[in-house]
Amino acid sequence: MKSPLRKIAYKNLNSRQKENYNYQKLSGLLADYGYTTIRLTSDWKGADFIAQHKDGKSYLLVQLKGRLTFAKKYMGRNIWIGFPYKDAWYLVPHDFMVEIIMSLTKRGRSNSWEKYGGYSFPYLSDAILKTLTSYKLR
Repeated sequence: MKSPLRKIAYKNLNSRQKENYNYQKLSGLLADYGYTTIRLTSDWKGADFIAQHKDGKSYLLVQLKGRLTFAKKYMGRNIWIGFPYKDAWYLVPHDFMVEIIMSLTKRGRSNSWEKYGGYSFPYLSDAILKTLTSYKLR
């Protein structure tokens, strides 16, 4: 019997399928760090899922994104942003990264941030990538 498994092209997925795909990919990586994940059916405290550490005490509230994204609605919620970039995955503390990246760039003065309360980065500069180094999942 021939295997029914066929690789898919991410670009051909709809937005809901992409979110499910990203959840599975990031969850698999987090297992290497001792985390199990619980998918939430609706954003709870701004999170798409909860990652609980094997110690039974530590957990992360994670918002999945297709790219590095900041939003004022996540401020003060202890949210971590999980996103892929160039065949790598990053998991960054939202508020801490907002402070650092806004100090490195002019994004805090952008119309997107000031008027709409958010900013996403289609491309990451070398300076931003350097800042994110310790948050890259290996």
